[in-house]
Amino acid sequence: MARTEAPRGMIAIIAVVVVSSLVWFFFVKTVPPGRVGVATLFGNVVPEGYTQGIHVPVNPLYSWTMFDAREKTHLETANVPSQDQLQTRLDVSVQYRIDGVMAPRILEETGDAESAVRVHLIPKLRSLLREQGKSIQRAEDFFLEETQDTLQTALTGGLKEYLAPKGILVSAVLIRDITLPPFIVEAIERKKEREQAVERERAELERVRTELQQQVARAEAGREAAEEEAARKRILADAQAYEITQINNAIAKNPAYIQLQSLEALKSISKDPASKMYFMDGSSPMPLPLMHLGDTQTMQR
Repeated sequence: MARTEAPRGMIAIIAVVVVSSLVWFFFVKTVPPGRVGVATLFGNVVPEGYTQGIHVPVNPLYSWTMFDAREKTHLETANVPSQDQLQTRLDVSVQYRIDGVMAPRILEETGDAESAVRVHLIPKLRSLLREQGKSIQRAEDFFLEETQDTLQTALTGGLKEYLAPKGILVSAVLIRDITLPPFIVEAIERKKEREQAVERERAELERVRTELQQQVARAEAGREAAEEEAARKRILADAQAYEITQINNAIAKNPAYIQLQSLEALKSISKDPASKMYFMDGSSPMPLPLMHLGDTQTMQR
């Protein structure tokens, strides 16, 4: 009897496990994080979506479509005409996400999330880009910060208004890159080269002007120094001339002045270690040294 009861117990356990597995497989649905599950039954879409997590019980006959409701980025490149009839290539990024609440409606009216982006987002974005380009006068104006801000704001607002009722929530539209027509790029580069050349010439002219100012300053300082030196020499010459005039006046008024000066000169000569003997003409009204003899040995000879 014990042997018969043991297999029966094992069979019961196995049966419970199998039934539980079947129940879990058919009646429990797990939705991954960031997704929304949309169920269909015999071609009809269940109006309510299933958010992330475990859902029990669910109809085992449901077919499932998963919508990724996380933030995504769509990259778009388009040629945008401006008022000058030139085509400028714009690379933009659209940040969006699928509205999970509207996932069943999206599936019923459009299809999966990729279909919604392809059917609604991309055509509207391209249309808005062309429309906004018509408001820009020249292609090179795309590089202006004001133009880019206006363009991003208009694209974001237009997409939000159009796509929200269709289950796509747009948070931002960003301009990634701008490529002007080739001949405009070349013209801008030539313009920059000319501007750089003008700046170099302006810098060279400024350097020359500074050097000339320095030379003028040095010349002015030299001229002032020369004028001061000339004035000093004139004052010295005037003083010497005045001295000579005074001496001449003194001689004219006092004939003994020369004799006095002669005596002073003889005194100075007598102080010289190599003094000589000088003879004076005593009969002269102004006695001056007439001659001198050599040293004592010469006189003895």
